[in-house]
This record gives sequence, structure tokens and C-alpha cells, in this order.
Amino acid sequence: MAHRYRALLAASFAGLALTLVTTACSGGGNSVTTSAAGSPSAAARPAGPASSAVSLSETGSTLLFPLFNLWAPAYQEQYSQVSISTAGTGSGKGISGAAAGTADIGASDAYLSSGQQTQSPALENIPLAVSAQQISFNLQGIHSLKLNGTVLAGIYQGTITNWDDQAIARINPGVTLPDQHIVPVRRSDSSGDTFLFTSYLSAQDPAWKSALAFGTTVAWPGVGREVSAKGNSGMVTACQAHPGCVAYIGISYEDKTSAAGLGQAELLNGAGNYESPTATTISAGANGFTSETPAGGTISMINGSAAGSYPIVNYEYGVVSTAQHSAAKAQTLKAFLHWAITTGNGATYLSKVNFQPLPASVVSISSALIARISS
Repeated sequence: MAHRYRALLAASFAGLALTLVTTACSGGGNSVTTSAAGSPSAAARPAGPASSAVSLSETGSTLLFPLFNLWAPAYQEQYSQVSISTAGTGSGKGISGAAAGTADIGASDAYLSSGQQTQSPALENIPLAVSAQQISFNLQGIHSLKLNGTVLAGIYQGTITNWDDQAIARINPGVTLPDQHIVPVRRSDSSGDTFLFTSYLSAQDPAWKSALAFGTTVAWPGVGREVSAKGNSGMVTACQAHPGCVAYIGISYEDKTSAAGLGQAELLNGAGNYESPTATTISAGANGFTSETPAGGTISMINGSAAGSYPIVNYEYGVVSTAQHSAAKAQTLKAFLHWAITTGNGATYLSKVNFQPLPASVVSISSALIARISS
């Protein structure tokens, strides 16, 4: 089933070009500009940045934003001639910025559709790290529950309205569920997180797939108690403020969901097992798709069936143009991206945002894509 679904995903992305270009992974609008002091490392790499001063701009996914805010100052500390600005504006703005040439790196949870690649043939999406999405909830005294795509689809369609519904009780034997209304929290902005979440629902629930499918935005049904929120931070705040909530939130916000007292769901994967999003299960999810990752890096990793795999995992992408306007910019962009997928994939950085490193073969794929950047 997982292989048939991934084929359907690939065919469907062509129709999502306009939607994805205007999407936003989250709309926090956060912006940080950092500039390093100090001198470049004495042991310069063969793929080091240009010796002249170069500024790089990154914008897009707020799921990836916390990691870029670790990467940028670390790289600038090593190479003082490089300045990197970062902004959490959403995946769609990252893609459109890279396409328009207003951003050097567009950060995105969703990869480029075939339609986007046709419209902007110089763009490529480079896997930078492995991420995931958690399902959080706000139930007093309950910190872990089993949920699946069919139950979540019922909640977001309004056919499952109480936490003690038999559909939830059946998969959570021994858990005393409250007679409490469910408050589904969904993104108000176009979002890569919405894309991942609705892809999971479509993979496991035929009714959802037929009626609503997946995308960075969907025609959310009105269910009476739904709450809309902007960005991952907004999802955390909204779920904390509404007892009985359920929300889909990027894994880089796991520390924030924990601090907010929210529970975390175990999700049903393509093999029929329930798994929590841990370092082991997220890596297993990504590793299950390693051999299927194409040379262009474009792949859906939803609902995998590998042993012990978490079912909502994805590559976080750097969307860049292979045609740069100057040799110095091209050299520096290549150097930074190569650093990100090697040194930047170390635990020093990834563990702080609950990301996982790229599999070795995917590092090779990303390296080949980076090598195509030129002036």
C-alpha cells in the first residue's frame, strides 16, 4: 500500500504547483541576521567559501528555522567574510523567494512539484536533514495515546467529536478517556506541516483522500469547535489554551509542546504498528526510503512500513537556483550547503531541534545537487 500511495503522491504533485508556490510552512515572520567575528578556519576545506565578503539570505519553513539559526552563526564563526540572514516566513515564501531570486536558500518541508520544476527549471530541492511531525493533544492526566489516520481524519471532518468515542477507545485499551469535546487545531496559513499531516490522513483514510486529499492548504470542514492558528508556535499556544485539543506540530517544537504540558501521540505506521517520534523511529522511517530516494531528492516518506518506523517523516529541503549571478555567491552557497549536510548534520546541531542526520547515500545525492550550482 505504501508503494502505491507514494506513486499517487508523485503523480499528484504536478497539480499542486500553484498551491505550493504560495504556501507557507508557518507564518511566524521571525527574522534574524547574524554576522560572525573571527577568522576562517586554518584548515580550509576544498569547497570553502569565497575569500571576498558574501551575504547569503535564507527564508522559509519555520520548522527548519531553528536549525538555520544554529547553522548560521556556527558557519559565520568559522568564516568571518560570510554573513547569513535567516527568516521564518513559511515554505511557500521560501520556494517563491528562491524562484524570484530574492532569497538564496528557500527552506521548505515540501519538495518542488513537477509543475514548479517546469516553471523554474534552474531550481532544485536539496535534502538538508531529516525531520518529522508530532501529533499533540491537551488532556489532563494523559500524556500518551495511540492515534491513526482514520481517527484523525474523523476528528478533522467532525465525525468523531468526543475523546471517549469508541474509535479512540478501541485502540487505547486500559486508558480512561474523558467525556470531553475534541478541539481540532489546524493551520490558518498555507503550510508544509499541513501538507505532511493531510498526506498522512490521505494515506490511511480513503474517505479523507477522496473528499479533501492533501496539500499545503485544504478545504477544512467546519466542525463547530475547530481552532485555527498561524505557524508552529501558534499551534502550540492554541493547543495549550484549549483543553481537549489535538494539533499537528513540527518536531523542532517538541521541547515547547512538552513545556506546555501537551501529550504526544503514538501513530500507526504502514506496517500496522504504533510508534512515537523518537530519534530511533524517525531515523528508521527515513532509512526505509533511502534506496528509493531519486537523484533529484524528491520523495514522500509518509506512512512507511519499515520496522520500527515513525510514519510522518520528511527531508527538510533547501530550494536553490543552480544559476547564480556571481562566482563568489555560487562558491559560498555551495560551501555552506555542503557544510550543512556534513558538519551541520552532527548531533551538536540536530539534537537541539530533534532532527536526524541524512542517510549516507542521501548525503551523496545532496552533494551532487550542490555541485550543480554555478555562475
